[in-house]
This record gives sequence, structure tokens and C-alpha cells, in this order.
Amino acid sequence: MDLEKRPETERRQEPGGCLVVAVRIPVRIVVLVLVVPVRMVWDALVVGWRFVGGTVLPPVGRGLLWVGRAVFVWPFVGVWRYVLVPVGKGLGWLGNVLVVVPAGWLYRYVLTPVGRGIAWVGRGVGAALGWVYAWVLTPVGHGVMWVVRGIGVVLAAVGLGVYTAAAWLVRYLLVVPALAVYQWVLAPVGRGIAWCARGVAWGVGKVVTGIGIGLYWVGRVLVVLPALAVWRWVLVPVGRFLAAVGREVRDALGHAWRVAGRISLAVGRFLATLFRWIFVEPVRWVYRTILTPVGHVVRDTVLRPCAEAARTVGRATRQALAAARDSARQARADVRRMLFGEPREREAVARREPRGGGRRTLGSSTTALTNLTKD
Repeated sequence: MDLEKRPETERRQEPGGCLVVAVRIPVRIVVLVLVVPVRMVWDALVVGWRFVGGTVLPPVGRGLLWVGRAVFVWPFVGVWRYVLVPVGKGLGWLGNVLVVVPAGWLYRYVLTPVGRGIAWVGRGVGAALGWVYAWVLTPVGHGVMWVVRGIGVVLAAVGLGVYTAAAWLVRYLLVVPALAVYQWVLAPVGRGIAWCARGVAWGVGKVVTGIGIGLYWVGRVLVVLPALAVWRWVLVPVGRFLAAVGREVRDALGHAWRVAGRISLAVGRFLATLFRWIFVEPVRWVYRTILTPVGHVVRDTVLRPCAEAARTVGRATRQALAAARDSARQARADVRRMLFGEPREREAVARREPRGGGRRTLGSSTTALTNLTKD
């Protein structure tokens, strides 16, 4: 009795039996040998792309962006700001002076009076035409319409009589004879022809049905049954075998891809460690042990004294410039005083607000009540 609980993957029955097991191991070995180089190349490409995308492309992109701005954007901005805008303003001013102002003057002092005169003349002509229409054309039109209505009534009466006579003649000379011919000649002949056609169609249908049944059984015996046998006993087993092989190849590819990933990860870590101990650690040791103390010494002995001297020179320069500005301001004031005299002093304006006697303290107060109590 098996007391140990087997895992679910071992208890599950694999389809195919020993044939699948026999195919699985060689397929996995071959696929692993083929996939490992592909996976390592893929991982190398991924690492290279990440390095290029994170380290190389951003500076290159910023440089190309700056070059694009310097080559395309800034020249156009300069041309727009310092050439096209002033030229446009000048053309706008010239257009206003040469076109808009003369056109406004022409419209206001020439076209407007002429238009008002034409409108006055048009109103007079319209009033005359309205009088002619109301007192001449309207009565004449009414008379013409009365005559036309009388002529229309006469023509309608004559037309109605002609239509009635023509309808009676057409009915008794054409419609009644045609209806008799259809009812007593054409209808019986058509019925006989239809009965004969139905009989012929029934016979042809029976013959076609018999031929179709024969062809059906011939096709079933010669085509369908052999095809069904080939499908059931040949194609289905071969398809199942190919499906099992395909599943094994798919699983082998997945397994090999994962194993190749672990191998590639181990190789990558080994190469990274080797690169670290060969290049990174020596550079770090040189930076910490040699360059950092040398930089501190240079900073303390050279850079800081130079910076202090530069600050001293800047401070002295600013003081000298301030003294020169004060001297120039005093000289301008002396020249103005010699040329124009002393400036007049402004008269003091009496302020309405009372001035306070001193600053307020904790013991002082400015209210009237406290002042009365102190008095």
C-alpha cells in the first residue's frame, strides 16, 4: 500500500502512453540545444536595448532636439519677430493710410449722398409704378381673366361631350368584343395548355427523382464510405499522433525557454561579476583612494583661495562702481544747480490729523475717558 501522497502531476494520466514518453526526452534535448543560444542572444539584445534606451538615447534625443530648435525653430522665430512682424505692421499702417482712410472718405462724402439720391428716385419710380399697377393693370387683368374664364367654360363643355362620345365608342367597339374573346376562346385554350404542362412536369419530376436516387447511392458507395473509412482509420490516428508530437514540441519549447533563461541569467550574472571585479572595483578604489583626496587638496589649497580672491575683487569692484555712480550723480546735481539754480522748496501743508505726543506704552492710553480720569 502506497502511504505517500503523489503529486497531482504524477497522478494525472498522460495521453499517448509510452510513445509520448519516448518522443518527449529526445525532443526536449534537441529543443534545449537549439533554444539556449537563441535565448542567450535574446537576453543580450534585451540588455543592450535597455542600456541604449536608458543611457544613450536620452542624451542623443536631447541633443537632436536642441539642434532641431537651433536649426528650425529659432531662425523662424527670429524672422517672424524681427522681420515679418515689423513689415506686417508697416504694411498695415500703409494700407490704413492709403486704402482705408480714402475708402472711408469716399464712402462717407461721395457714395452715401449718391446712394440716398438714387434711393429717393427709386422711391418715386416705385410710387408711379404702384399707381399704374393699381389703377391701370389691375382692371385690365380682371377683364382679361373674365374673358378667359368664359372661354374655359365653353371649352370644358365641348371637351366633356367629346370625351363621353369617345368613351362610349371605345367601350362598345373594343372592350366588349375583347372581353368576349378572352372569356370564350383564350381562357379554355390556356386551361388545356396548363393541364398538359402539369402532366409533363409530373413525368419529368418522377424521372429526375429516380436518377437522383441512383446517383445518390452510387456516390455514397463509391465516395462517401471510402472517405469515411480513410478519415476514421487513417487520418484520425495520424492526426492524434501529430497532435501529441505538437504538444510535446510546444511543452519542450516552453521548458527549454525557461531553462535557457536560467542559464542565460547565470551567465549574465557571471559576466556582470567579472566586469565588476575587473573594471568597476578598481575604478571605485582609484576614485576613493586617489582622486577623492587629491580633489579635496585641490579644493582646499587652490579653489577656495581663488574663490575668496574672486569674491574680494568683486566686492571691491562693486564698491568702486557705487562710488563712481555717486560721484556722477553729484556732478549732474551740481551742473543742474549751476544751469537752473536752486530748486524751490515745497510749502508745508497743514495736516488735518493731530500729531501724537509720543509712543504708546503699557501705562498710556489715548481714549477720552482715560484722559479725563488722569486730569
